[in-house]
Amino acid sequence: MSMTKQMQWDSTLSFIFAMIGAAVGLGNIWRFSYVLYSNGGGSFFIPYFVAIAMMGIPFLLLEYSVGFTFKDSFSNILKKINPKYEFIAWMLVIFVFIVVIYYMVILSWDFIYFLSSFNFAWGTDVVGYFTNSVGGSSNLSLVTSLLEQTAFGVVVLWIVIWFIAHKDIENGVGKFSKVLIPILFVIMTFIIVYALTLPGAEIGINALLTPDWYKLLDVNIWLAAFSQIIFSLSMGQAIATTYASYLPEKSRLTDNVLIVVVSNSLFEICTAFGVFSILGFMSANSGLPIVQLVSEGTGLIFMVLPMIFNKMGLIGHIFAPLLFLAILFAGITSALGFLEPMLSSFSHKFNITRREAATNLAVIGCIFSLMLTTGISSYLVRIIDTFVNEFGILILIAVQCVIFAWIYGLDHFIPVLNENGIFKVGKLWKTLIKYVLPIFLIVIWVMGIIKLFSSANAFELIIDIIIVAVVLLLSYVMTRTRTRS
Repeated sequence: MSMTKQMQWDSTLSFIFAMIGAAVGLGNIWRFSYVLYSNGGGSFFIPYFVAIAMMGIPFLLLEYSVGFTFKDSFSNILKKINPKYEFIAWMLVIFVFIVVIYYMVILSWDFIYFLSSFNFAWGTDVVGYFTNSVGGSSNLSLVTSLLEQTAFGVVVLWIVIWFIAHKDIENGVGKFSKVLIPILFVIMTFIIVYALTLPGAEIGINALLTPDWYKLLDVNIWLAAFSQIIFSLSMGQAIATTYASYLPEKSRLTDNVLIVVVSNSLFEICTAFGVFSILGFMSANSGLPIVQLVSEGTGLIFMVLPMIFNKMGLIGHIFAPLLFLAILFAGITSALGFLEPMLSSFSHKFNITRREAATNLAVIGCIFSLMLTTGISSYLVRIIDTFVNEFGILILIAVQCVIFAWIYGLDHFIPVLNENGIFKVGKLWKTLIKYVLPIFLIVIWVMGIIKLFSSANAFELIIDIIIVAVVLLLSYVMTRTRTRS
């Protein structure tokens, strides 16, 4: 069966779990707690919830309504509005596919740590273990070496992603999301509740929540909140649009948005409490202040936490596998979300089955992921992640606001959103999408670009230029290629 025959979720529950899975990912576990701590602590919740109300919910409503209205791939949606916009669609879809490519490498690191957590194979030199065996370093002389464990993990995980993605949407993504997401929430609930009982947990919680009210006067704190919501909810990456295109008639779009947003926020807030409880335990036992333990991303998950697990005794041998398993589940469901826009658009473009498209993309993706498993793996991933998100995807979200709000018209979507949901939209929603969001997005983009290019070295700029060239070339080729009948 080709993708021209539109698939559907068997139930709204499948869609909700898939959307929660796409939103709840690595960023919720290793990014939010750091952002909260470093941007005013408890006072950060004010800009955080404002960002959800002004940006997160309104834009997800737009994405849901676009997908539900057109019931087509993202590339075809923009092509229907104006054939010239297909090029823009492919740019976004390809940028998001690049996210899948490096995301699978990060998942491979976690997979290795999950296997290592049963006997604490990372030893006492947790930094050395990561740099020498798993993630590499920024030493360019190691570019020709291969991190064999990471390469193995990449192949295994791409096979897993292919196995889930090649099935129809309900039997693949839907079924696995309904299994993985509840398990993820159960595991994280256990970790968080137990972490709160650890000696010294209050040290971490107090450090996390102590408000710095003066920081609310700093525009960078507000920009940090809006950036967190963009990346936390995977906004504007065509994931929600694609998933919503599979919804059956009479779906309650606005209600579903609220469920996903609330679930995502509760998950990352509660996770932050768990992470800082563990950091508080380490602070109490080592005498080190929290500020010396707090880290973001790979530093927190693959260096700081293993160091803490080493000192936790028996409970560390329980905590460690559960945490890395939870990260693995969160990452798999997010990776499936990142893959879906390209899978849908690729299938529709060439009128091939979902299985054929998934196979082709998995092979291509795996090859490029393996290219990121050299001795500078973590350095390459950081360069690509920063550029793709802060340069590519961010500006294309603003472009979507312009296309759907100013060119196509939001009045087409309001009846769709208000038909079945309890929560209704109107003039306020239109104002946010047409004026507020584009302004905030462009400001965040400009500030990100200034920071990016002012701090990037020659090697990083070369990688950035290569990414732009590849995205533009592939977008042109895909746009010019005629759709198979």
